[in-house]
Amino acid sequence: MIVISKIKSLLILAFVVLHFIGNTQITSGKIVFERKTNLFKKFAEPQTQKWIGEKNKWKYEDFELYFNDSISLFIPAETTDSDKLSWTTNKNTVYQNLNKGSRISLLTVFGENFVIQDSLRKRTWKITENRRTIAKFSCRQAIWQMDDSTRIYAWYSEDIIPTVGPETYTGLPGAILGLAAEDGRIVYFAKSVEVMKPNFEKLIPKMNLKNATTDAELRSKMISQFGSKKEYMQLIVDLFIW
Repeated sequence: MIVISKIKSLLILAFVVLHFIGNTQITSGKIVFERKTNLFKKFAEPQTQKWIGEKNKWKYEDFELYFNDSISLFIPAETTDSDKLSWTTNKNTVYQNLNKGSRISLLTVFGENFVIQDSLRKRTWKITENRRTIAKFSCRQAIWQMDDSTRIYAWYSEDIIPTVGPETYTGLPGAILGLAAEDGRIVYFAKSVEVMKPNFEKLIPKMNLKNATTDAELRSKMISQFGSKKEYMQLIVDLFIW
């Protein structure tokens, strides 16, 4: 009876420990995302699609999001693979200070490099009852209605407390582990979540803010230079969705 009693006590203790671990909320760490881009939806011109080729219709790229309760850093994952279609997608770096409400983005647009220094982008979210599991985390769906024709779907986990996400996305009660344009042309999904304390001093790339611009200034410049060309309009819109 004594042995049975000890076994029961150990089982109860193990259950309590597992329950505690399973419900521990994460406040800092690293999330690896895979971005999936449908290049045929991004580039509708038949000639461009022919040049890209059917076998390259889908493009896959990895990104890393480092975060704590006040800072997030979204950067392209290092790779040694050659990319002949590097011009088809942007590999942005986004540094956000959640406490100060500020953001610095490093962008390459039409072959030109830009540094954006601006505030966090504000989005009005509609939280739904839909749920799904991403990277072993239970996530809840939220929707951002950008305009009459564009909606973005996000899935966030309340088990990861900081309001962080891919690219410039924030503003939900937990980390965004999934993000998708309604037409499916661009989709981000977390592949893994690692609990750690990022060393931002080493991770944050050097940023020359001398010639930094704002979202509004860059948008105006892009429209002025390329707005008359129909084939560039969606590329300009995509630049300010993400």
